[in-house]
Amino acid sequence: MAREDSLKRYRDKRDFGATGEPPGGVGTAGAAGKLDGRRGKRVGHGAERVRHAAKEGFPSYVVQIHDASTMHFDFRLEVDGVLKSWAVPKGPSTDPGDKRLAVPTEDHPLEYREFEGVIGNGQYGAGTVIVWDTGTYRPMGEEGTAEDMRPFAEALAKGHASFWIDGTKLKGGYVLTRFRGGNGAGHGDGVEEAWLLVKRADAQADRAGSATPDPHRARSARSGRTLRQVADDPGGGNGT
Repeated sequence: MAREDSLKRYRDKRDFGATGEPPGGVGTAGAAGKLDGRRGKRVGHGAERVRHAAKEGFPSYVVQIHDASTMHFDFRLEVDGVLKSWAVPKGPSTDPGDKRLAVPTEDHPLEYREFEGVIGNGQYGAGTVIVWDTGTYRPMGEEGTAEDMRPFAEALAKGHASFWIDGTKLKGGYVLTRFRGGNGAGHGDGVEEAWLLVKRADAQADRAGSATPDPHRARSARSGRTLRQVADDPGGGNGT
């Protein structure tokens, strides 16, 4: 599916005259600069990371915390020019014993990895968004190695994808596994699709302490601010 077609669901849900979320557009992904004000913000620091990731040849990854009607984490991986996205109600865990529900949402444009701010009342997904973690990822084979791995989009279509995260906060191997819905090509069998996001048991795993961030206390990897601080002053912060 072409990038423009894959973003149709995303665009149909939003009024870009009333929300600061990026509409997405060819040639603008990862653009630097700031968008301040009530509707959201992009910051130069994030764009710098995006450019570095592209230079190194690794696709980007981001986890956003979204205080909408229901608090949740949005887990996004760059695949074929868009951000494949899952809502993870309890957030990603560093404990391999935790199996976290991940529900697919519409593809988002690459520019969304820089979005942090407030989506206004009456808009789809109204609430506060912060970028909790950001970085890159590397596809891995089913056994957790780079050998004999198939293209990542194909792995997702098959319903089992392994990858290594190099984030500001999360690091190490993770696996996404579809356990309900899908027809071998994503959506289409009439059953709501659901996945599990699980940490691999590697040196970066942590079974002790708090394996999952408290969304109310978590701080943005971009601005260092909490959800409450962004909600109180969406245009504040210096992006560092």
